[in-house]
Amino acid sequence: MSDLPNCPECDSEYTYEDGNMFVCPECAFEWSKESVDEAAEDVAVIKDSVGNTLQDGDTVTVIKDLKVKGSSSVVKVGTRVKNIRLVDGDHDIDCKIDGIG
Repeated sequence: MSDLPNCPECDSEYTYEDGNMFVCPECAFEWSKESVDEAAEDVAVIKDSVGNTLQDGDTVTVIKDLKVKGSSSVVKVGTRVKNIRLVDGDHDIDCKIDGIG
């Protein structure tokens, strides 16, 4: 397994070194080795259950029944949640679900 970093633009794992630069063959993005060290400290990547990187505004599907705190409601498996927000704190995702809130 390669110890090279994934591409910061497209998250491709097929990067290679070219002198003192890293290159992504899929999107043709080039970046320096120094920027990898700086970027690793700044960015917290949030991934879903199958490893896809999540971003604000994504649509996700619930994979486990979730109890709603302070209510007798339950969010069922398979519920689609639109327009998620990624937040810092105890939980990574914040959203509103139709019919629940």
